Amino acid sequence: MIYIPGQRYSLYMQMRAFAEEMEALAPPALAEEFDAGRIGLVVEGKPEIGRVCCALDATPSVVRQAVASGADMLVVHHTPIWTPLTAITGPTASLMRDILAGGLNVYVMHTNFDHAAGGVNDALSELLGLSECEPMFLGMVGTCTLPLPEISQRLGGNLRIWGNLSSYRRLAIVAGSGFDLSLMAEARQFGADAFLSAEMKHSVARAAPIPCIESTHYALEAPAMKRLAGQRGWQYIDDPPLLSLCP
Repeated sequence: MIYIPGQRYSLYMQMRAFAEEMEALAPPALAEEFDAGRIGLVVEGKPEIGRVCCALDATPSVVRQAVASGADMLVVHHTPIWTPLTAITGPTASLMRDILAGGLNVYVMHTNFDHAAGGVNDALSELLGLSECEPMFLGMVGTCTLPLPEISQRLGGNLRIWGNLSSYRRLAIVAGSGFDLSLMAEARQFGADAFLSAEMKHSVARAAPIPCIESTHYALEAPAMKRLAGQRGWQYIDDPPLLSLCP
């Protein structure tokens, strides 16, 4: 079944058609075990899906903008309900109030979209113009010909370099929080000169077998959601974390 925006289906038929389309892009079987119950439709809203918005996170600002735009569906990478709930209070209650009051459906594609062909890491490699790419367990290694200032510009700046970065022609990339020693060892086997990811830990930085380039989680994963929105004719809502550097 192909989902056609604006066409009337029953609630079951609409959700099934939309889910089938999304699952073809990011098969649930590709998701990591910890994502069980955290992908797919996580909040049920309006019975009809016409307008779709897309974002990296279902933040309060994103939800308000989606509701104000008249959206029926919000597709995000990160679930707004990570921890199983026994009480709905505080910020979670406030967010759920806005989502439910707006009748917004929320659909999540997380690690299944990380692993999917054409997904999060492919979008990042495309943004950085990588060629001769080879897939790793998570992420990929490709040939990078961009100068470092251009990489920084395309990722919104604020890059940090760990180690002696003498070359990054063969660059390993893992979108999101991917600084893991086992992934770095795999990247070295693929001939990587450097490793690009986000959220470096001190202990990992001290033991890293290759130089690392650190960006932000948002900068590395948001391009995939923006590209997805463009491909599907959805509205993309940009909501990066506020980051200021001290002079």
